[in-house]
Amino acid sequence: MTQLFTDYPIIRLGVLLGLFALVAAGAYFATGAFTARQMSRRRLVDGDFSDHPVVGASLRSQDTENAWLKLVNGIEGAGLSLVDTRDDSVRKKLVAAGFTAPYAPRLYTLIRLVLVIGLPLLIFALLWATNSTPSILKLYAVVVIAALAGLYIPAVFLAARADRRQQEIINGFPDALDLMLVCVEAGLGMDSAFARVGMEMTNSHPRLAEQFGAVVLELRAGRSHEDALRRMADRAGAEEIRAFATLLIQSSKLGSSIAQTLRVYAAEMRERRRMRAEEKAHRLPVLLSVPLVGCMLPVMIGVLMLPAAIRVIRSVVPNLGGG
Repeated sequence: MTQLFTDYPIIRLGVLLGLFALVAAGAYFATGAFTARQMSRRRLVDGDFSDHPVVGASLRSQDTENAWLKLVNGIEGAGLSLVDTRDDSVRKKLVAAGFTAPYAPRLYTLIRLVLVIGLPLLIFALLWATNSTPSILKLYAVVVIAALAGLYIPAVFLAARADRRQQEIINGFPDALDLMLVCVEAGLGMDSAFARVGMEMTNSHPRLAEQFGAVVLELRAGRSHEDALRRMADRAGAEEIRAFATLLIQSSKLGSSIAQTLRVYAAEMRERRRMRAEEKAHRLPVLLSVPLVGCMLPVMIGVLMLPAAIRVIRSVVPNLGGG
């Protein structure tokens, strides 16, 4: 590998440029996430939800969104349509992963298209830089695998991000219910309870605080409680949030006590969280048995059987040789 880098300066330059791009992209996204979290925390603490359509947005994130929007519009203006035939299902997946921009499905289609074309071209460039001459069958297989990777990598990334986001929201939801129960029993309305709970949970559970902040924004913009709660359930993508929204809507329609409803559902959510923790604890022995059987058991068998094998060899080999 070192000889390859010394013989081909193009490869060395490409590797250095790739490392620089990775470091720069990591620093940029880390700074953007830190700035967005700081802005979200400041708005929730100050209670300022009036002039900002999205909780957690910042000037940098807005400039980035405008740049992506201009890129998508420019490509579609050139004659390439980025509208997917499964636009509704793709939009639901993107919303569940936290990408709520209107142009997100078109940008997702553009990224998949770039990866499907770009990865095979990158393979060709690497083969040309290394002066490799693989067979036609091997070249075809490598190009097909690269194209399939470019097609499915965005979907895998989207599913992983949605699962991680839902898990963060679900883990903090019982605590949010307890705080909301305290607020409602203290005499606050649902609007004030959502705002207060979102403010209190900015540091511990920022994902959930963003959801509550978005509900406050929609309620102050004139949406009904039912519509705002259902939109929160759609954005979160978690069954617990959807059940919570349905429960509050039914309680408000039937005229039942919201405090009693929250108390019962909070106890149920705490029980579910405890059961999930117990389930993970019970899975540990099964997961540990795989490395134990695969790694430690052969070593133990070898240690226990080696003395017996040595004795057998010492007693049998001389007799076989006639000694």
